[in-house]
Amino acid sequence: MSYYRLFRGFFRTIFSLVFRWQVIGREHIPKEGPVILCANHISLWDPPLLGSGIERQVFFMAKEELFRIPVLSFLITKFGAFPVKRGAGDRAAIRSTLKLLEEGKILGIFPEGTRSKTGEVGAGMPGVAMFALRSQAAVVPVAIIGPYRPFRPIKIVYGKPINLTSLREAKAGSDTLKETTDLIMAEIRSLHEQHRSKVSV
Repeated sequence: MSYYRLFRGFFRTIFSLVFRWQVIGREHIPKEGPVILCANHISLWDPPLLGSGIERQVFFMAKEELFRIPVLSFLITKFGAFPVKRGAGDRAAIRSTLKLLEEGKILGIFPEGTRSKTGEVGAGMPGVAMFALRSQAAVVPVAIIGPYRPFRPIKIVYGKPINLTSLREAKAGSDTLKETTDLIMAEIRSLHEQHRSKVSV
């Protein structure tokens, strides 16, 4: 058994026993080919939750500072994380991400760039749009509905892939990046609003 499957099993146990997780929409994840999972961000628990809800392995960007901590670096690497420099255009991370998608893998990303303090879905950063437009990956919106509290339900909803055909055919530019970012965030927000009131207690 791989480290990833071992860690995923561990987190699934925690989410089942401690957080009573509810997973919706697994059937929307393509069984093969590149995928970008775009989720809202409310907690440090979000990456393992995002990856634990589906069968395919999910890869993540993580701030490079975490890779300077020996044990943590080993663990997050085995869970599919790779380093990125925050606050700057990290070309190495961009190349690694595009290569990962070219290889038909799944990228998990949080377009807001930081955790929401209110639980509401905020504005997105343009990085996710760049990856979406420069690849042929299926872009799947994901809503994480919390909060993470022991023995209270946490819900993760995987939506249908977003149709980006017209945007990918449009002339590349800042307007296209913004429109793509806004579309992705609107889909995440719609899922979040639709399912927030349906969390069973």
